[in-house]
Amino acid sequence: MEPLTKDFFMEATENCPVIPEIINDEWLGALPESDCEIVYIVYGDICTIPEIVEKVKAAGKMAIVHMDLIVGLSSKEISVDFLKKYTKVDGIISMKPAMIKRANDVGLFTIQRFYLMDRFTYANIEKHIKNCNPDIVEFLPAGLSKVMSFLIEKIDRPVVASGLTQDKDDVMGALKAGAIAVATSNRRVWDC
Repeated sequence: MEPLTKDFFMEATENCPVIPEIINDEWLGALPESDCEIVYIVYGDICTIPEIVEKVKAAGKMAIVHMDLIVGLSSKEISVDFLKKYTKVDGIISMKPAMIKRANDVGLFTIQRFYLMDRFTYANIEKHIKNCNPDIVEFLPAGLSKVMSFLIEKIDRPVVASGLTQDKDDVMGALKAGAIAVATSNRRVWDC
């Protein structure tokens, strides 16, 4: 497979705007049946993540690891180097600027995640994006379509919505607000 690019990500999410978040081995086993081309891995540890990534790749999917949720990966840049060297990961998700910067340096696709909590968060998003230069930005929770719409107009990056997605209405609301996709661990909406 070719390296994950922003163009591929945009095309893949246009074809399948719901990105599965895989939280356990059972869900990992269901991947071959899915039409999605991109998968978020949000479970595992440093001993199991190489095998989990390998299974995602064997299913013909692009594997994006949420670094902040993998047990044993620290917030040090060496964690990015570990993923690059010992797995076939295509990209990472992180809230940590140092992780995004290092992943960019080693050629991994990057998604910087932001929790939309308060005005302070909003005020700093543009600064963080400019400083870290992620390929994609992810906002949580997905149900804040008015806030997302406002922020999407201010930044120059594609946005994925994530978190607390309950049903197809949440997916459609986020897409209508301008998100290119919705990442969710809620299997009931994977086929929206």
